[in-house]
Parts: sequence; structure tokens; C-alpha cells
Amino acid sequence: MIRIWVLSIFLLGLSTCEAQKTKARASVGAEQLDQLLPILKDKRVGLVVNNTSLVGKTHLADTLVALKVQVKRIFGPEHGFRGDAADGEHVKDEIDSKTGVPVVSLYGKNYKATADQVKDLDILIFDIQDVGARFYTYISTMHYLMETCAENSKQLIILDRPNPNGSYVDGPIMQPELKSFVGMHPIPITHGMTVGELAQMINGEGWLEGGEKCNLTVIKMKDWKHEDDYSLPVRPSPNLPNDQAIRLYPSLCLFEGTSISLGRGTPMPFQVLGSPELKDMTFTFTPVPIKGVSIEPPLKNKLCYGMDLRSVAPARKVDLHYLLLFYQKYPDKEKFFTPYFDKLAGTTQLKQQIKNGLSEEQIRVSWKPGLDAFKAKRMKYLLYQ
Repeated sequence: MIRIWVLSIFLLGLSTCEAQKTKARASVGAEQLDQLLPILKDKRVGLVVNNTSLVGKTHLADTLVALKVQVKRIFGPEHGFRGDAADGEHVKDEIDSKTGVPVVSLYGKNYKATADQVKDLDILIFDIQDVGARFYTYISTMHYLMETCAENSKQLIILDRPNPNGSYVDGPIMQPELKSFVGMHPIPITHGMTVGELAQMINGEGWLEGGEKCNLTVIKMKDWKHEDDYSLPVRPSPNLPNDQAIRLYPSLCLFEGTSISLGRGTPMPFQVLGSPELKDMTFTFTPVPIKGVSIEPPLKNKLCYGMDLRSVAPARKVDLHYLLLFYQKYPDKEKFFTPYFDKLAGTTQLKQQIKNGLSEEQIRVSWKPGLDAFKAKRMKYLLYQ
């Protein structure tokens, strides 16, 4: 009886969303408790979750603990279990003050859960909101979790969530030699898949270490399709504070590999661009440290001149317009790119194409063969039409 009462309270929260959340009509995987709870009965459970892992307005960890599920351990990704660590900040292990469950950081000493950390678990659950870009590190955390499960014969459950950039597939395919934590798979910048679909692709294409496959179950969403707009109920990470930043992220994140600030250290990250070197541009901002958001923002305490993108309509593509414009305007072009750019782009070709003066249309033509092959492969793993 108590399970029915608690479940009713959680689901009631789904009907009381604020006006800004009216677009978020999908019923996410974490809300399909009728499917999840029977699998977890009498099992020892580990959770890979963060602040986005909500059932209605209640965290999945709190939900499952209240329903008497044996949650033995929580694993936190970049930005921490409760989502309050700044970009790039290493996160320490802790005990969650609310549930009393031990929390192991997967963004500190190690990115991958060890055999010792999962040996007393039967099932692991991954439930984190992604934004659909190859360099967003939550899917790298998912990859390592899949490897841990495969190597230690553990079942993995993915609780699926919408991809807010899931309506298009675009960008260069990652070159294998550029594999890193910001790009682990031969996929384009925007892959147009949910985490559940991508996990199926990782398994199916043999991308885990040694070609192993993990015992994977995806609990699907209801009432969502790839072309649907989706407004996230909470920010997925400290520097993606709203829908505008999330929509611009696949295009603007490439600036992390340049001398241009994209607004870290301001109230508008991933919505502005600028540099002290661009004094002919009229919009200005000054990056400063913000606790829990950006400790050492690029160009800290320097007045930057550039563009305000808070009111632009984001294109449903990897939009190179801004990158080409700022490269053209930057006075010392030898200092525009940093070594990090190739890792983010996933290719050494894009930087060279820009330096050679190719137009966006010419660059996009070079992406087409890889994108066509990826789209054909992707069709095998789609769960939502």
C-alpha cells in the first residue's frame, strides 16, 4: 500500500510543472516505474545519476530509496551527483546527506567504475539528461559504465530521456585517432539519438573495449519523437542554463578550442561570443569566476567585445557561421586555434579547411559521405520514429 501512495505522490508532481516546462510533455524512462520496479525487486542497485535524474520533481535516488529499493551506491559524473560542481572541477567521493548512500565520483580519480566498486551490485542504472552532442561528457561516462558492466557481468538499465537536439544529425565524423573523453565514438557532432539509442549502437557496433557487449535494457519514454521540441525541466549542467544555450551548444562548443570566450564566467554562457582583440564589435562582457559554475573562465576579468546570441533563432544544424566570422575578424590568426580544437571537432580537417578559406557550404559537402553512412547505420538503433 505504501508503494502505491508514494508512487501517486511522485506522479502527481508531473502535472504541476511551471509554465516554462509546458513543452516537456514526454514521459521519460524514469517515470515508467511499473516497468522498473519489478526488475529491481530483491536486487542490489547502483545509480549513475545527477541533478537531472528526476521522477516528476523528485530525484530518482530519493524515489527509489523511498520505495525500499536496495540502492547500495551512487556514482556521480562531471559536475557531481547533485550537479553543483563547476566545469572541469574534480569531484570527491562522499556520503549523500539526504539518503545516506555512498557517492563515488566518476570525475575525480577515475572516469570508469572499478570492479571493486561494483562487485556487491546486481544492477546498475544510468539516468542522466544528455543534450545530443558528441563532446558532452555524460555519454562518455555511459560508455565506461557499459564497459564496467560487460567486464563484470552486471546488468545495465538505461532510463531514456529526450534529446533536445535530436531532430538533426550533423558535423564531421570523429577520427579514431582523436578519441578522448570529449569524443569516444565515430559519430558526428550531433548524432540525433537518445542515450538509450546510442547505448544500443555502442553495443551493436562493438565499440566497447575488446568488442564486448553489456547486458543492456533500455526503458523507453512515452509520447516523444525525434522531431519534437523539448524544454528541459532543469539545467543539464551549470553552463547550460536554458533552452537557448542548449540549442546553440553543438555549434558554439567548438569555440572552446579557440581564443574566443563563449561566455563562461557570465550569466549567459553559450549565448555570447567575444574577445579583447575584437574592439570593432559593440557588444561587451567580462568573464569572472562564478562558484559552482566556472572557477577559471577563459579570458577571466578581461573586457571582451563580440556578439550577443540570446535572441537569435538557433539553426537545426552545426552552424559554422559564427566560427568562420570570428576567425575572419581575429587579428592574429596563428593564435586563434588551440590544440584542443581538433579533439572537439573530431577531425584535423576542419581547422585546415577554415584556414584555407573554404566556405561553410564547401565544408559541409566534405561531411556528406560520412553523414550518409552514419545515418544508415543509425536507423538500426532508433527507438522513436
